Amino acid sequence: MKVFLGIDVGSVTTKLALVDEHGKYVDGYMLRTAGQPTKAVQKGLSELYAKKQEDWDVTSVGTTGSGRNLAGALVGADIIKNEITAHAVAASTYVPEVQTILEIGGQDSKIIILRDGIVTDFAMNTVCAAGTGSFLDQQAGRLNVPIQDFGAIALQSKSPARIAGRCGVFAESDLIHKQQLGYSVEDLLYGLCQALVRNYLANLALGKELLPTVTFQGGVATNVGMVKAFEEALGTKIVVPENHQMMGAIGAALLAMEQYQFEGKETKFKGWQTKDMSFNSITMTCSGCSNNCEVITIVEGEYTAPSAADGGKISDIKGNIIARWGGTCGKWDMA
Repeated sequence: MKVFLGIDVGSVTTKLALVDEHGKYVDGYMLRTAGQPTKAVQKGLSELYAKKQEDWDVTSVGTTGSGRNLAGALVGADIIKNEITAHAVAASTYVPEVQTILEIGGQDSKIIILRDGIVTDFAMNTVCAAGTGSFLDQQAGRLNVPIQDFGAIALQSKSPARIAGRCGVFAESDLIHKQQLGYSVEDLLYGLCQALVRNYLANLALGKELLPTVTFQGGVATNVGMVKAFEEALGTKIVVPENHQMMGAIGAALLAMEQYQFEGKETKFKGWQTKDMSFNSITMTCSGCSNNCEVITIVEGEYTAPSAADGGKISDIKGNIIARWGGTCGKWDMA
C-alpha cells in the first residue's frame, strides 16, 4: 500500500501519521516527547510499524513542529514545513469550508486565518504560559483532577469562577484565593477554561476577523470544557476534527504527498530501520565571528568529537554527519 508519512515533533508530544495516495488518513501514533525527540521519533516509528496490517510503501515523508529539522535529518524527510502550513493544509483538506483555525498545544498556541483555502493571516504565542495546555495541566494537578476528566467536570459548572488568566503566576494565585473562598471544583475548572480562552483571544485574535467555519485543533481540543468556552466567546459552533491531535502530522504527510505528485522524485526516507539506528547530537560554538553561534551536528553511528575546552573546532568532528544547523550565516548548514 502506497502511503505518505508525516511526523510532528512538539515540545510535549510527538505525532506520526500516514495518509494514502488520496489523502485519506490511514493510521497514526502519538507519544510523549519527554525531552528526547530523537528517541521519541524512533519509538514512534517502531510502534507505528508494529500496528501495520499490510505492507506500507512509504513514498514520501514530511516533518513539522518545533523539532522538524531534527526529525527530518533522522528519517530522511523529503519536505520540512512549519506548523502553520501543516495545520492549514490538514484543516482545509478535512474541513473544506474552514476559515478560522484555533490550535492549542502543550507549550504554544496558534491562530490561522484562511480565505478560499489560502492562509491570509496567523499569530503564534510561545511565551505566555497562561495561554497553553500546560496551564490547564498544572492547575488540574493543583485541584487533584485527572486531566482526562477536566472537561467533563468543567461542564457541570453552574457559576464559573472569574480567574485572572492574563498571566500564569497571577492565575495560580487567583485560583488559590477562589479555592479558599469556597468555589466548587467544577466552577474553578470552567473558570480556568474561560480564562485561557480570554487570554488566547486577547493575545492572538486581536484585530482579526474570526469567521466560521471554525476548527479547534491540538491536544487541548480534547477538553470539552475548552470547546464550550470557545463557542460561548465566539458565538459560533466549533468543529473538532476526528484526529484533531494529529492534524500537524497529517498536514506534513499531505504536503509530502502533494510534493511527490508534483515532482515525482524518489523518497529520501531511510526506511523503517531508522527506529533501530544510533544517532548522536553534538553542540559546539563557532568562533568564526562575534555571533558565537551554537551549531548542532547530528551524527549517525560512531563518532569522535573534539573538546571545546581544548580548542576543538566543529570541522574536527568525525563520523557520518547527516545534518548541521544553528549558524546565522549558513556556513555549517548542510543541503
